[in-house]
Amino acid sequence: MDGLRKNQVSLRGASAKEISRDALLEKVTQEREFRNYMRRATSASLFIQRVWRRYASTKMVALNFREEWHEMLNCHPVPTSRIWISNNLLRQFLFFVTILRSRRRRFEDRDVDYMQRCFRLLLESINSSDPQRNFCTLATSTIEERKIWTYQAKKLIFLCALILSECDHSCQEGHQYVVLTSMAMRFVVSLTDLKGWKALNDVTLRDADTAVKDLVWYMCSEESQLYMSIRRYLSRSDVPFSSKMKPTGHTDDRFLITVSAITLALRPFNSGNTNTNENGFKDLQFAAEQYCVLLLTIPWFTQRLPAMILSAVKHKSILSPCFKQILISKDRVLKEISKLNDLESRSSPKMLPAVGWALANIICLATAVDGNSKDSGKFTQDLDFVSYIRVVIILAENLLNSFEGAGWTREDQSLQFNGEPLVELADTITLDTQKHSNMSCTDLLRPVCQQWHLMKLLTLDKNPSIQKADDSLPDAADKCELTDVAYYYSCMLRIFTSLSPVVGSMPILNMLSFTPGFLLNLWTALEKLFFPKLDSASDANILNGNITEDMRNGISKKKKKGVAKNGSSKWGSVLNKITGKSQGDSEQIESVNNLSTQSIEDDSSDAWDIEPLRKGPEGLTTDSSHLIHLFCAAYSHLLLVLDDIEFYEKQAPFTLEQQRRIASMLNTLVYNALNQNVSRPNHPLMDAAVRCLHLLYERDCRHQFCPPALWLSPGKKNRPPIAVAARTHEVLSANLRSDDLVAISSMHSVITTTPHVFPFEERVEMFRELISMDKVNRRMAGEMVGPGPQAVEVVIRRSHIVEDGFQQLNSLGSRLKSSIHVSFVSETGLPEAGLDYGGLSKEFLTDIAKAAFAPDYGLFTQTSTSDRLLIPNSAARLADNGIQMIEFLGRVVGKALYEGILLDYSFSHVFVQKLLGRYSFIDELSALDPELYKNLMYVKHYDGDVKDLSLDFTVTEELPGKRQVVELKSGGKDVNVTNENKLQYIYAMADYKLNRQVLPLSNAFYRGLTDLISPSWLKLFNASEFNQLLSGGNHDIDVDDLRSNTKYTGGYTEGSRTVKLFWEVIREFEPKERCLLMKFVTSCSRAPLLGFKHLQPSFTIHKVACDIPLWATFGGQDVDRLPSASTCYNTLKLPTYKRASTLRTKLLYAINSNAGFELS
Repeated sequence: MDGLRKNQVSLRGASAKEISRDALLEKVTQEREFRNYMRRATSASLFIQRVWRRYASTKMVALNFREEWHEMLNCHPVPTSRIWISNNLLRQFLFFVTILRSRRRRFEDRDVDYMQRCFRLLLESINSSDPQRNFCTLATSTIEERKIWTYQAKKLIFLCALILSECDHSCQEGHQYVVLTSMAMRFVVSLTDLKGWKALNDVTLRDADTAVKDLVWYMCSEESQLYMSIRRYLSRSDVPFSSKMKPTGHTDDRFLITVSAITLALRPFNSGNTNTNENGFKDLQFAAEQYCVLLLTIPWFTQRLPAMILSAVKHKSILSPCFKQILISKDRVLKEISKLNDLESRSSPKMLPAVGWALANIICLATAVDGNSKDSGKFTQDLDFVSYIRVVIILAENLLNSFEGAGWTREDQSLQFNGEPLVELADTITLDTQKHSNMSCTDLLRPVCQQWHLMKLLTLDKNPSIQKADDSLPDAADKCELTDVAYYYSCMLRIFTSLSPVVGSMPILNMLSFTPGFLLNLWTALEKLFFPKLDSASDANILNGNITEDMRNGISKKKKKGVAKNGSSKWGSVLNKITGKSQGDSEQIESVNNLSTQSIEDDSSDAWDIEPLRKGPEGLTTDSSHLIHLFCAAYSHLLLVLDDIEFYEKQAPFTLEQQRRIASMLNTLVYNALNQNVSRPNHPLMDAAVRCLHLLYERDCRHQFCPPALWLSPGKKNRPPIAVAARTHEVLSANLRSDDLVAISSMHSVITTTPHVFPFEERVEMFRELISMDKVNRRMAGEMVGPGPQAVEVVIRRSHIVEDGFQQLNSLGSRLKSSIHVSFVSETGLPEAGLDYGGLSKEFLTDIAKAAFAPDYGLFTQTSTSDRLLIPNSAARLADNGIQMIEFLGRVVGKALYEGILLDYSFSHVFVQKLLGRYSFIDELSALDPELYKNLMYVKHYDGDVKDLSLDFTVTEELPGKRQVVELKSGGKDVNVTNENKLQYIYAMADYKLNRQVLPLSNAFYRGLTDLISPSWLKLFNASEFNQLLSGGNHDIDVDDLRSNTKYTGGYTEGSRTVKLFWEVIREFEPKERCLLMKFVTSCSRAPLLGFKHLQPSFTIHKVACDIPLWATFGGQDVDRLPSASTCYNTLKLPTYKRASTLRTKLLYAINSNAGFELS
């Protein structure tokens, strides 16, 4: 059998390859799919052929109908019947116009002429009083004729809407089309108004009314495209509507078209056309939705309309349904608006979102502003205030979400979209419109920035009867409360900040800050939320800390003048209205300065840790969040212009008790928010809270009104260890990108934003830890840190120490962090003996600082205050290398801070503020130039006419050899100071003295300083703390601390007789004498901030052997030699005195002789 099988032959052929089952199935499947594809392709080709044949044949028929229709009009007599219009005129006309228009982008001139003839005949028919000729009477005829009439009327309305959408007044060649549009609008207006039907009687009136209502609801349907057409037409019109144009036919047609279009848009809102059934209510809802979505989102909607129809657009019968529809169908309306925005933003993605224009237009419609006054206006009559506020809040929130979602950012006072400047114009506005319009979106929001608007909303809470709340709305509130007004203005404040690139939120902040009683009302509401136990006397005493009573007693002793009878200053009257106090005179500025010296008791920190705020902004309700945001934004704005007299003496707008509670509220909120990371929706709240907190803290640093425990209280229980905080701060500062806000560590944010929650001593430790970490990093990078062969070699002539130091070290930049090897050359030109192991470097830094900071050198000068603080000399700008020398001194100070070397100098608060990157305000002028500050306060509170003082907007600057007049504003020499602009003059003068004049020099010093000290390290301290960091601690010496950290050389030990006498003597010294001793030994009169443990090199007492005869000792004689010092090594060279009296006398003589090493 096997042999027979081998001889069998395959019937498939000997050469055929064997095919597997899977391959066969795959082949069959592919063949089947190919056959299906060919069938579909054949079917598609046949369908395309049918469509094309239909298109060609339809077009041919339409062209034939157009020719026949034209011949018919030429042959038919002028008098026409209604049947002829319906059967002959309109049937062919509607067919060929619709077919031919759908195949072109625009109507041909021939079609425009035909449509004019058709609409002319229709208008003549409608205006006819003969029922047989009036086309509208078909609506009351037989059922079949009614159906035909309704179909034709709707087709005509659709055609008129199409004509309107293509009407463009800017096209000079389109006059005939404008005439056609005018005729079409007149026809639709007459068709949808029973008053335009001339051939009606009592029998047919009801049927006619039903037919008209049917047409009206068709108009507001999406099928008619009427609202979209009106939108397209209005978007092409001029802004504003010019009513003073030369009266031409073109202008008349434009006016008629605009009025007719708005009339048609308002038809569904007409009370006479409102159906009472359910379908009619739904139709009205849809009309209101179309009106809100398509018309209220038109840029400058009201400005494009003639003035005569604005009252109709603002009527309550229009606004109320729109408000109601937005509130009922909020999600759907906002979704439709966003679709519209997506559609129109394809060509210009940087345009303002449509919801922004809806918001601006609604505010404009709800208000009426007097063009002759900047702060007068009123709300629209019978406005539903509750619905108005809620609608504005809904739209504002959606607009803010749109800003965030579209990537709108605010950088350097300019609004940007994904890094590009924003164009605040819709793409539908033509270039001519942009050219002739000076308005912006913020102009429509101007009523929000006016005081009458806010005052009216605030009165709603007191008079609920005028609120007119609609009870049919979902979740309708009974009345408008302060929280609603705060929510409203909180949203508007954020919008103004985003919209206006230059002015920002300044207009609305000015209004909010200076509206009488508004800030006080906000704070009263916040007090009830966060300080509910203030009614308890015991709790009130804890929070007040008995500070206010002491301050009030101190202030009450000052003499006060009576209230001025006439001409009191506008500023004073505003603040008096805010606080409700009588106006007193601000005669004694010194009383404010004395407040800082009054005792402020340190309370328990728990009293200042506000429990409701321990969860940060995430634990706040929506109402309380907006209350805090609005309060912080408005109050921080007011704090910028609130001088110390008003803050401390008059206590306006809040008492010092309230100021402390405000500070504790903000301190707790900000600290806990940063500890838990801030979510993006809470960024505006935190920005305002941080700004207000910083202003209060800086004012407290200058003139204390808060106990120290207040600032420390939030972080008392959960502050991180110093080393951990320092390392976290440094790592994140080095690696964090500026735009990566979400990734900011909570600990890093706390350290950089609220460093004051750490005690000063801990921050100093943190500063030293940061420097130690930097040195470790440099050492790991291969740089030389300590003394060694790679140290920077400098040769300094003692007679030219500043010049030589500048020439050899200024170019090093950040390399100045490395060790410096100093070799001095004496005045005789010979090198001084000695090796530099760090001591000569210290001597060099202290000597160069002593020489360069001396007022006689010309780079720095001293303030006119009693503490004689240093500030750059404005004349240094004119000196050779003056700016570079100032920059070099910044590096010298940075080197001293980096090495922990104390310099016995303190800088002006104003100057240090610039180094810390902070702006200075008028209150700080009292520490720089008290006389100028006093004069400016005199002008501010001057009761008479300021013109009598003969001031202008200039300041005279004294420079070497000349006097320079500087204008405080452009053209300032020609602007006189008046009662109206005196505040502007005062703050311009303060800004010049505090910021503009010192800025170039402070920037130079800052560049040098930050070459060695990171800016983030500097921000750990305020201005006074920076001076302490540079020059040491208190003006006294802790003898026990000094003794425990003193080294002894030359044979002295702690048990030596002379050493014991030394410690006994300096304990009996006065504090001033101990400071002189420190200056004698270390060149600085103050102790290190963290104690003598951190003094480098250590304080050392070196034995100077002075042998005297034994008989001289018995005779009462002692060592006659004076003690000397080596300041570069912090070494006191003390002879072996035998008696305390001698040691005291010799030591006092030495430390008062202004000599040290020379006494050796």
